[in-house]
Amino acid sequence: MRRLYRGFFIAWVVFRFGLDELVLSSFENPWLQRLARLLTIGRTLSAPRGQRLREALERLGPIFVKFGQVLSTRRALLPLDIADELAKLQDQVPPFDSDVAIAIIERELRKPVSEVFVSFERQPVASASIAQVHFAVLRDRKGQHREVAVKVLRPGMHAAIEKDLRLLRMMASWVEKLSADGKRLRPREVVAEFDKHLHDELDLVREAASAAQLRRNMEDLQLVLVPEILWDYCTTDVMVMERMYGVPVSQVDRLREAGVDIPKLARDGVTIFFTQVFRDGFFHADMHPGNIQVSIDPKTFGRYISLDFGIVGTLTESDKDYLAQNFTAFFRRDYKRVAELHIESGWVPPSTRVDELEAGIRSVCEPYFDRPLSEISLGMLLLRLFQTSRRFQVEIQPQLVLLQKTLLNIEGLGRELDPNLDLWATAKPFLEQWMLGQVGPQKLMDQLKAQAPHYSKLLPELPQLLHSFLRRSTTDTSQAIAELLVEQRRTNRLLQGLVYTGLGFALGMIVMQLVIRIRLF
Repeated sequence: MRRLYRGFFIAWVVFRFGLDELVLSSFENPWLQRLARLLTIGRTLSAPRGQRLREALERLGPIFVKFGQVLSTRRALLPLDIADELAKLQDQVPPFDSDVAIAIIERELRKPVSEVFVSFERQPVASASIAQVHFAVLRDRKGQHREVAVKVLRPGMHAAIEKDLRLLRMMASWVEKLSADGKRLRPREVVAEFDKHLHDELDLVREAASAAQLRRNMEDLQLVLVPEILWDYCTTDVMVMERMYGVPVSQVDRLREAGVDIPKLARDGVTIFFTQVFRDGFFHADMHPGNIQVSIDPKTFGRYISLDFGIVGTLTESDKDYLAQNFTAFFRRDYKRVAELHIESGWVPPSTRVDELEAGIRSVCEPYFDRPLSEISLGMLLLRLFQTSRRFQVEIQPQLVLLQKTLLNIEGLGRELDPNLDLWATAKPFLEQWMLGQVGPQKLMDQLKAQAPHYSKLLPELPQLLHSFLRRSTTDTSQAIAELLVEQRRTNRLLQGLVYTGLGFALGMIVMQLVIRIRLF
């Protein structure tokens, strides 16, 4: 019954804000345009279409706001008026009552706000779909005053999100049963993945832990600042962190006036993303403009300031290997290798012919390579590949959906800063480092180090094993000696083989790395 009510509510919001007219009027079919005009009779739809869409998404709740945030970063896919309006969803979501926020803080920290903070700003500085942020000053353990940002979870979020997730699960089940592409798209698994990340975002302790991990990972890169977490003041509904000062990345004119190198800033954003993906396998997955600022402080001038760590993504070694090989093969126009990788990964039926899949991928990619790499949109390419994948029954991988979304965000942000941004030129060093790391001596040493604890347990047992073997053979000493000599000869041959193999492997690695460096890119 609740799902039915939610369905009716969504339909009412669509009708209330005239989203039906917005969709129908976009078609060139005269019958659909007449239907759109007919449906507008009796309704006042004087507000701009972008405003109506934004207000409708805000009315529908946090999940739909998240959807609008993703759309706002793809300005190439949207009319400018709609993109500009949806950009307000990044940090201009209507806040909830400050008294409610204070009550949540006092409940979670079990102290009055006046005892926790030296000062507390009742007016929130930012309000998003999941939480809002207040500035404050507290006295730390050393008695020093520290400026902090206090993030407070919106009340009733768990119940609101569960309603929408139940509806999404139901719709996913319908799509899987009724659509010919349902099984291939794996909608229920995608919704489950979305469910996981949303619930992770509702736990501010988890978010704080993710922020701490990213801060450690990015410390040596010197390109991005991550606020310090004050763990004494963190709970599931409240998080206190270091206050950061910066200019929103969307205010390009202001950054340019301050002397920030905008093209370098765009390249740095891509560098940060690929470092997190291919080096760490742990990346910030909500990098829309509302969560990113730029420092203009002389000590950290031009560095990114990363905020809001509710959504992070992780990649396994196999995921990173697949991505690196696909990116490399794609930009080398090695479509056969791309097809083979899809078949080897099990993403397409094993009966799929490599040459047919290769031809399908080539038909999508070749038109893009007639233009400079700086003009290639990976977002548009993904959309075309998605359309082509229907023919070959390519299964959508839920674990990579978050990465694809983040890549779209990064591309949208980078192209907004610098229209001539060359994503491939920036990503190439990371892919090269990854590929060389998989076949080089360093990989062998890392594997040996990983197995060292196991070897350390086995080695002390070898003398005892040898002694036991000799004791068992006392009844026939001559036979034992003969067997020992045979084993010694075998051991000598084995050692010789290992030495020759090691030398051959070392020489092979040297040659392979030279070939890779010359021919891979």
